[in-house]
Amino acid sequence: MAKINQWLEPDGLTLLEGWARDGLTDEQIASNMGINVATLYRWKKKECKICEALKKGKEVVDIQVENALLKRALGYDYQEQKVEVSEKDGRKVIQTMKHVPPDTTAQIFWLKNRRPEKWRDKPFVDNQADLERENNLLEQIGQVQEEVNAIPELEPPAESGHDVVETG
Repeated sequence: MAKINQWLEPDGLTLLEGWARDGLTDEQIASNMGINVATLYRWKKKECKICEALKKGKEVVDIQVENALLKRALGYDYQEQKVEVSEKDGRKVIQTMKHVPPDTTAQIFWLKNRRPEKWRDKPFVDNQADLERENNLLEQIGQVQEEVNAIPELEPPAESGHDVVETG
């Protein structure tokens, strides 16, 4: 129990948050702490301070990744600096504006995750709505069938004595 106490102190919590912010996995964090990953999971359940520190650190990285993904999806401009050294001119810094075009893969990934109802590969099927439409159609078919059955059968016309002439 004594080992967990050092991680509940402000310095220990700051270390945990920093490791999470640096992108370390739970396995790597446990290794840095000198414990087994299963112990880390138990401590996270037992001590909300540890869980919160790790969560807080990971949130920062998640936001950075979201921002990078969005930037890549939209495209961006940046300034590239190149240093040239020559005997004649000495050291010269050449600045060039570069453009990174929007990345359709990043756009697709963003849209599928942010607007899944509109952009997922398999459209969401509302089974309840389908059932209601099907029941509606069956009801309408039944009504038409009843109307057809209600029509009295027509008797063939009485013979009028006229000859039928076929033309052709």
